[in-house]
Amino acid sequence: MNAFEIDAFEFCRTNSTREGVTPVAEMTRLSKECADTSGEVAWKAEGGTSKQGYPQLRLTVAGKVQLVCQRCLGPFEYEMDSSTLLMLGKDDEEADEIEEIIDDESIDVIVGTRSMNLMDLIEDEALLALPQAPKHEVCPDTSLLDKAKSAKESPFATLKGLKADQ
Repeated sequence: MNAFEIDAFEFCRTNSTREGVTPVAEMTRLSKECADTSGEVAWKAEGGTSKQGYPQLRLTVAGKVQLVCQRCLGPFEYEMDSSTLLMLGKDDEEADEIEEIIDDESIDVIVGTRSMNLMDLIEDEALLALPQAPKHEVCPDTSLLDKAKSAKESPFATLKGLKADQ
């Protein structure tokens, strides 16, 4: 059994908690979104029961990761700090029912299992915490951007020239 595999319903029923720190390098999907694999993610998973009696998991992630600035293409340190509440249904039908009953967009309802990989949920939360278009407030080195702006010929003119050569 995987050390991060949990019975999600039992975890919630017993109000269990797990926490740890995982290097970005060990999170395959997250590391693909980063400029490098340095950094680590501190995480916490807390089980419980909602006031309506549904099993719920609170996932929290925090840490610094290196992203690529979308303006200057340089490394950009991003500090993530995110928390989400997940309610668990036994199957798709029950998850849909719970979603209708609670009618709260801030709470995600997922299908729980007796053998859930907690690290997958933690990595999902870390990925959702990243900005869609990461960028510096003010880019430290704009030489690449300046070079692109000062190009004498537009890229379309270059393409037109290539087409004419054929």
